[in-house]
Amino acid sequence: MTLEATIRARRGACELDLALTIGAGETLALVGPNGAGKSTLVDVLAGVWPLGEGRVQIGGDLVEETASKIRRPPAERRIGVVFQGHALFPHLRAVDNVAYGLRARGRPRVEAEEEARRWLDRLGVLSLATCLPGQLSGGQVQAVALARALITGPRLLLLDEPLSALDVRARAGARELLSRTLRDAEVACLMITHDARDALAVADRLVALEAGRITRSGTIDECLADPASDYLAAMLAEKGIGEWRG
Repeated sequence: MTLEATIRARRGACELDLALTIGAGETLALVGPNGAGKSTLVDVLAGVWPLGEGRVQIGGDLVEETASKIRRPPAERRIGVVFQGHALFPHLRAVDNVAYGLRARGRPRVEAEEEARRWLDRLGVLSLATCLPGQLSGGQVQAVALARALITGPRLLLLDEPLSALDVRARAGARELLSRTLRDAEVACLMITHDARDALAVADRLVALEAGRITRSGTIDECLADPASDYLAAMLAEKGIGEWRG
């Protein structure tokens, strides 16, 4: 499934004006300073914040267009979201957290739990199915959150700083898990991150967003060779980033 969007939207002092395309199976890393409009973009795509002007098309399905007054609610857009804090239900077991989306769509409990266990197995955490979120490590929580987002077969996956809560040791393994999972899922994915290492390890393409406008878009190698954006240049110039990627 692909994403094609032309977006103009305003929220407070933030004004978005951009066009964005993400191919099927492609992961795009969105970077930019605080206040650039990254969270507003995610909310527009998810249907939480309305467009001022433009259109959003996911997998060939027009979910919002101001000219024709089309605006599908979030539940009808088939979008998976992993929040910065992962937002698991603290009182539910891992398997119940993962099964929640299917249960909300009317799937019987037994079927939903069986599918949830299959996803936990794919992400290597089936042995933790009966654990509560408070009993899991940061990396394990991330795996459960990913399973919960992917189990419903989303056409678009939105990741808001998915690795930021992890410590340095857990982060390396989580990058590998995230990269492998996204490749296998073949879903269009937009990942917000402030960490160049996360972007370089997981994404196929980088987009720099500054003051609501895209200032650079390109493959990882293109952006390393010519960042163009001052913000992106400073981000990629982080000490040791070239050696780390190599």
